[in-house]
Amino acid sequence: MKGLKRSLLALSIMGVPALATADIQMLDDSTMGNITGQAGVTIELETKLNIDRFIYTDEGSLEINDIFVGGANRTDMFSEMNLNLNGDATDRLDNIRIKIDLASDGDAIINLLPLSFNAVDVRIATGAWNLTGTGGSTTILDSFNMDMLVGSGTIRVDTATDTLNFRTDIAIDDMDFDVPFLALGIRDFELTGADYDLQAPQPLRLFAAVELDMYTAQNSQNVESLAIDLANFEADIRIGGVIVGGTSIGSIAMDNLAITDTSMLIYGH
Repeated sequence: MKGLKRSLLALSIMGVPALATADIQMLDDSTMGNITGQAGVTIELETKLNIDRFIYTDEGSLEINDIFVGGANRTDMFSEMNLNLNGDATDRLDNIRIKIDLASDGDAIINLLPLSFNAVDVRIATGAWNLTGTGGSTTILDSFNMDMLVGSGTIRVDTATDTLNFRTDIAIDDMDFDVPFLALGIRDFELTGADYDLQAPQPLRLFAAVELDMYTAQNSQNVESLAIDLANFEADIRIGGVIVGGTSIGSIAMDNLAITDTSMLIYGH
């Protein structure tokens, strides 16, 4: 069969008229190396994700039930600004443009941007988080729901350092969850940029910037590990209600929370 295919190819080439091949020129390696693309790739995304159950098993298991990732389906986020940041309310993760480019030095750059001068509304919700094993089952987290805005995101893979750099701008309008085995609940958790002022709210100060570097490093036993560095994170946090034993014990506010010079290594054991 291989010989037949080559014979057919030779006959096809021989059958091409001389005038049609007169201007065809072979390109050498140098010429080929100078041919570059004119632009990257852009993807406009609209989606939502449902997972009935996610299970991680070591000896026992961690089960996360009823996972949902999609749009917040709200137009009233951060209502103190009286702005409709999300456009039309839907349960779909939309208003997203993903731009993929390869730089001249080989770096891969992925930019996540809103389609319009806006922000991407996101809802992440789950049911029960259960620890299960031969000793029984414990619900460690339940009724998790988070509505947030994402202003932008960038992923860059640096070929010179073999480092993945991730940057994003986020603001959490509302997060609620329960920790049943501790009889603890959190209500109306809100996270914004450290300079966001509730009395004089400004959209450009709403977001908290997050930047992570991820790369390979050796741990204390010289085992190859996943290294994650957080250079700096600053935010304001407000918790509307802390529930203990079914009763609210009050609210919490943290102004100008700063997490700096944080590194961790992740590896198996």
